[in-house]
Amino acid sequence: MKRILFLLLPLVFWSCQNSPETKGGSKSPFENKNFPEFGIIEAEQLAELPLECITQEFPNKLGQVLGSEEDLARPKDLRPAFYGCFDWHSAVHSQWSLVKLLKEFPKLKQADSIRSALSLRLTEENIQKEIEFFETEHNKNFERTYGWAWLFTLAKELKTWKDPQAQVWFENLMPLVEVLEGKMIEFLPKLVYPIRVGEHPNTAFALSLTLDYAEVFQKEELNALIIKRSKAFYLNDKNCPIEWEPSGYDFLSPCLEEVALMAKVLPESEFEPWARTFMPGLFSKYFLLDVAEVSDRSDGKLVHLDGLNFSRAWNLYQLADRYEALYHLKTTADKHFIKAYPNLFGDTYEGAHWLGTFALYALDNRPE
Repeated sequence: MKRILFLLLPLVFWSCQNSPETKGGSKSPFENKNFPEFGIIEAEQLAELPLECITQEFPNKLGQVLGSEEDLARPKDLRPAFYGCFDWHSAVHSQWSLVKLLKEFPKLKQADSIRSALSLRLTEENIQKEIEFFETEHNKNFERTYGWAWLFTLAKELKTWKDPQAQVWFENLMPLVEVLEGKMIEFLPKLVYPIRVGEHPNTAFALSLTLDYAEVFQKEELNALIIKRSKAFYLNDKNCPIEWEPSGYDFLSPCLEEVALMAKVLPESEFEPWARTFMPGLFSKYFLLDVAEVSDRSDGKLVHLDGLNFSRAWNLYQLADRYEALYHLKTTADKHFIKAYPNLFGDTYEGAHWLGTFALYALDNRPE
């Protein structure tokens, strides 16, 4: 597992233990020498964000379809495993964040609180209640496919953690995971055209996270289906208009989510020719991408743009890590990350309830 790197404050800087090198072994001119590492104190400060929000029931955006007045209930009663953090998917990926942090830093001062919070939520009874919700007539497609992908990511993190308590959570969670996996397998062949937006429905993002899950769990049918549908959706794409990005509410980059997915789907001999047709500018050592600006952090839609800075960073990190010819993209990724990260602490709930996860996911993908 990659070691997690973080930025807490601009004043917190320390050098890496090893000199940065390219995959070929020589020092890279594209390393950001001021990118700081991270220790347990900073991890504890970051952990406060998801730990607080998974216990915060309100405000809450339920996002469900009401079939009758009997469906009117508190979020905690409707979805007892994932009721906090404003919406279902944020509750899911916030629990992923806590698992990730505790795996990396088992001596966190909040370790007992994290374990207690996860044990209260990831029970067999609660997960069964979640399954029942997904089986209702009007909510069979609830959180398709963004929330599903984050649930797969949570399952993957738990599966790869050899901790006795985590394995109990994992076993409890898996029935819901299998329900949503079946829904994904059923849905993808029906999706004739990919969804190329910069928000939740983005197809490439969901396929990328789900492919990671399928590989770890050795889900051959799901893996093959994702590869097949990815090629059908994207193989003939050319000249992605990255200059059109971002749209005002984006937290995902349609162009970069697609190219990062195809880097996983295609063998190297096929990926580079495709990528040079799709986004030729990526291969230039002078590739630039302006960071997104947030004008009002109390606006839940406008603050999406900080999420875009983090998601751009993780896609560029993945490309830099996978291909030496794209290692220079790490510099641009760092600029996006450094721009957004200091905004996490002391932020309004509109951003604080989810952006910590995006920062953590970006850092987990940063090449060492």
